[in-house]
Amino acid sequence: MADNNAPFFIEDTDESEISSDVAGLGNLMMTTHIPLRADGSLETGDVRTQSIATLESLKASLEKTGSSLADVIHLTIYLTDMAERPIFNEVYCTYFRKPYPVRCAVGVAALADPGMKVEVTAMAARRRAD
Repeated sequence: MADNNAPFFIEDTDESEISSDVAGLGNLMMTTHIPLRADGSLETGDVRTQSIATLESLKASLEKTGSSLADVIHLTIYLTDMAERPIFNEVYCTYFRKPYPVRCAVGVAALADPGMKVEVTAMAARRRAD
């Protein structure tokens, strides 16, 4: 029987990564996503394109761990230009429905790659244990 008090980690499939894809405890998971295309390359287009890529990456990660966007309870959104927040919000509303997750938007001077405009950290419920 699994120990629900023990943290679990789902490794990133990219061997060069120094972070797990998802970490959790019991039925609560945490994950952070950047604007990656389906092939794993970085999307460096405009904030709309990057927001779509980021939320698609989040969606795929949650689904492979027994969760979904509907199970997200908190998001922290990092934007390099807070003036682009309305654009992110338009994209966000195509992925999430009421009741919306609790969320926080943070303006940052830079992200890990100079071409990145958006990053999200999510907390979600896990529907099944692996």
